[in-house]
Amino acid sequence: MRTLDYNKRTFYYCLYNAKTKIYDADGNFTGEYTSGYSEAVAVKGNISAASGSADMEQFGTDIAYDKVIVLQGTNWEIDEHSVLFIDVEPSYEDEETHSNPKYNYIVTRVAKSLNHTTLAIKRVEQ
Repeated sequence: MRTLDYNKRTFYYCLYNAKTKIYDADGNFTGEYTSGYSEAVAVKGNISAASGSADMEQFGTDIAYDKVIVLQGTNWEIDEHSVLFIDVEPSYEDEETHSNPKYNYIVTRVAKSLNHTTLAIKRVEQ
């Protein structure tokens, strides 16, 4: 019932690609890295309302999460390194190269069952 089309909302995700070295103006490696992400992909899923406390804690007590997303099927590439755009359009620090996404949620845990995938997500400020 959670994956009925009526209950689904559109959101976007970016998959983690790799970390990239940061160089200064002289071309020297600074010792820092920036995270690389794929371009945002639109998907539909059942996004819960913001959660406070619940009777059943699906992901355990050690995981901090604000919302839960239920996706139909189990063939999703989304993992704990993915970033999400929920209730906002995808935007990037560099719009031409689509680098450094300005996301508003991160995935804290992924749980797969026989028929669906559940994501625990946490809001972040950037």
